[in-house]
Amino acid sequence: MRYLYLILILIIPFQVNSQNKAVEVLCLGTFHFNFPNRDFVTTSDMDQIDVLEPSFQTEIENIVKKIETFEPTILVIEQRPEKQGQVDSLFQEYLNDNHKLERVEWQQIGFRLARKLNITQIYCVDEWGEFNEQVKEVIKGKDSLECMKFSKYYEENPDLHKRYSHYPNYRKNGILKELIELNKPENIRKSLGNYLIGPFKYESNKGDFFGVNFETGRWFNRNLKIFRNIQRINLNPEDKILVIYGSGHLNILNILFKNSPEFKLKEINKYLKSP
Repeated sequence: MRYLYLILILIIPFQVNSQNKAVEVLCLGTFHFNFPNRDFVTTSDMDQIDVLEPSFQTEIENIVKKIETFEPTILVIEQRPEKQGQVDSLFQEYLNDNHKLERVEWQQIGFRLARKLNITQIYCVDEWGEFNEQVKEVIKGKDSLECMKFSKYYEENPDLHKRYSHYPNYRKNGILKELIELNKPENIRKSLGNYLIGPFKYESNKGDFFGVNFETGRWFNRNLKIFRNIQRINLNPEDKILVIYGSGHLNILNILFKNSPEFKLKEINKYLKSP
């Protein structure tokens, strides 16, 4: 009988109490203002901008004013939990006028907004994904031959021509226009497709799922852990969350927020396009 009970648990969906109020969430997908170039797509030196230039500072202040109308009470940023103490210290120094904002979006937008809205805590929720043993052995070089094969496949990606890519022109368009482009639902959806081709289809041995396991750890597992960290925040029903994150992450995070009974995802471009 207990086996039947277990089967029923696995196949019967949980009922959700529709009376519970979902917490509103606004996800701002950004490019990295300091251009660290650690992602698959990089920005050449000639195409980069200095966000500390007066014209861009004015634009950032305008972006903050637009998002301010959402009235978030919780700010979430793309920093790892072990950096929480450092972020707290920098934020406190900023509040005391002893810290000049650096060229990173979580300070340029996050610190500014938190100060304007009297938000006292900014949450660091970033994580790395976890690989299964098959992938670990290869990427750590324990299987050097397979490591070379996969590295070559990854670098020469046979599906490169199928990838969705956005090539911004920050100098011509400015920051706001590029943020609107990055946050268009159709572009976010297209970016998820990049994780379903190329390395995803790699097979260490014919018919195995090495590539699937690689992307499961690198991307899907990582974003699920980020989402779990957000769930760990002590929230009140009246709270509103602003997530400031690299735009690529929204192709998973937005799906999770949309489908979670605990959250209600709002449309960021309604705020960015507001007068």
